[in-house]
Amino acid sequence: MSVSRTELVAYLTQSLRPDQYQDYCPNGLQVEGRASVARLATGVTACQALLDKAIAWEADAILVHHGYFWRNEQPEITGMKRRRLRALLQHDVNLLAYHLPLDVHPHFGNNACLGRLMGIDQYGPLQPADPANPGCIGTLPAALSAGEFRISVEKITGKPALHIGDSDAPVRRIAWCTGAAQSYIQAAVDAGADLYLTGEASEQTVHIAREEGIHFVAAGHHDTERFGVQALGEHLAQYFKMEHCFFNIDNPV
Repeated sequence: MSVSRTELVAYLTQSLRPDQYQDYCPNGLQVEGRASVARLATGVTACQALLDKAIAWEADAILVHHGYFWRNEQPEITGMKRRRLRALLQHDVNLLAYHLPLDVHPHFGNNACLGRLMGIDQYGPLQPADPANPGCIGTLPAALSAGEFRISVEKITGKPALHIGDSDAPVRRIAWCTGAAQSYIQAAVDAGADLYLTGEASEQTVHIAREEGIHFVAAGHHDTERFGVQALGEHLAQYFKMEHCFFNIDNPV
């Protein structure tokens, strides 16, 4: 079956409420394609490799977490940007992107999906007084050694993770925020977390972790943000009776 592009976008707007966020990019329909959607491709980033795979699969629309037209980027349509847009327009494929709305959604959000995979069903906001902070904090069902926790995360992502701290020390109170959220480590310290997990690390993150006595895990920007868009795509396919395919374009970062 198929759904009209208008109905699909309206449903996503109602579900994800992008108007509630001050984001770094436009959320919603970024590139208009054909009016009807029967095949939906999803992926983390709208890179050329994802576009090529989706087009070869004959997708009508592509749904991603990282789309185009970011704040302060060069506005000229040249080079890589031209090639990407040309591929979409030539093949009449819609591009939909949701950034912060897909980080924080209570069911389809990257943080919610990763929390469930880590076994943390009950959690709350990392900074309740700051709604701009999308981070979460919760408690594992039972304490693990930091090394055991790192291994469990590596099983989720399928990639090695960076851990700063004593692997034998117990951890139970976990704070996390997917992607490039290493700057929230101090908020995790202030919230009383034993361990803070995100996608990336900066040079200073290591020193903060060591000096504040908090475990730190960097499990990959791409790999911590695979799960939200995939879950949303599966939901849309079931709801609208569409075909869906998630394309995982490997990224070591």
